[in-house]
Amino acid sequence: MNRRTFLRHAALTTAGLMGGCAATPRAASDRIMTVTGPIAASDLGRTLVHEHVVVDFIGADRVQPQRYDSDQAWKTALPQFQRLRSEGVKSLVECTPRYIGRNPALRRRLSESSGLQIVTNTGWYAAVNHKFLPPEARTETADQIAARWLQEWSEGIEGTGIRPGFLKLGTGNGPLPEIDAKLVRAAARVHRKTGLTIAIHTGDGAAALDELRLLREEGVRPEALIWVHAQNDPGPIQIEAARLGAWISLDGYSLSGPNVLRYPRFLAAHREAGTLHRVLVSHDDGWAVEGDAPSGNRLALFANGNSVPFQSIFTRLLPDLLAQGFTDAELEQLLVSNPQAALTLRIRQI
Repeated sequence: MNRRTFLRHAALTTAGLMGGCAATPRAASDRIMTVTGPIAASDLGRTLVHEHVVVDFIGADRVQPQRYDSDQAWKTALPQFQRLRSEGVKSLVECTPRYIGRNPALRRRLSESSGLQIVTNTGWYAAVNHKFLPPEARTETADQIAARWLQEWSEGIEGTGIRPGFLKLGTGNGPLPEIDAKLVRAAARVHRKTGLTIAIHTGDGAAALDELRLLREEGVRPEALIWVHAQNDPGPIQIEAARLGAWISLDGYSLSGPNVLRYPRFLAAHREAGTLHRVLVSHDDGWAVEGDAPSGNRLALFANGNSVPFQSIFTRLLPDLLAQGFTDAELEQLLVSNPQAALTLRIRQI
């Protein structure tokens, strides 16, 4: 199925759903799951939807918590989280999946120490040539993989009792290989049982269309998908996917040269197209483990152009948008209303 045919079919399907009772989710909730438990969706507040605490790029076969000092990570991140909270940010979505350094206990400790609400995830990451996948990703069926993620939802993650607030996957460029497609199908099956939103690190627009097709085949509406790193494909597919109902996450804002100019243009295009209500913004800031020793490695701030993490949207992007005619209500939509709608536990089923 080519891109034009897919978009026409998806648009007709979505329109039909919106016109009948099938558009109403079978199960709905006004709750969002954080690392300290569920909250009312209305309490999410101003939110950064794609950030990290610690990421470890060593690979699934070597990653382990002992590779860095968790206490030092807490001391490093806490002042930044406290600053966010004092400046009116209420929530942060921590997007590091399992096998790349996910540490739910550290996230809960930071949340309790800073007052910042943190949302963590379940799921596996197939981008970067499947470097971060466990062997089970290759041998198990979509249903078996889904059962693993459902167990984390029902019982908590790795014995902590902390439950995920969304699914996090990663794919490369489209067309998606079989293993990536299997993970998307597994995520769809988890979504149909839990209402967890599916956030997918996505290589390009072709991959995003594949993801939407797979979700539709599994009976899941586009509204369940957050297209992570949509800024990497600045073409018309962004707008088309937003019109279908997908969430468009522009989540790599930094003070490096091109981004300062690109992000206002992206947002102006969505505003003109009437799709600003489907857009999310964030930095993709955090710290990475440096070194390949089994323990004792230091943490380094991401080298992405933000010398101070989690701040550039507030110090530069928002003032730039206001200067270009965006309203306070539109900025509130980007940072409060849209994250709340995207993360609310709700089964978005065809």
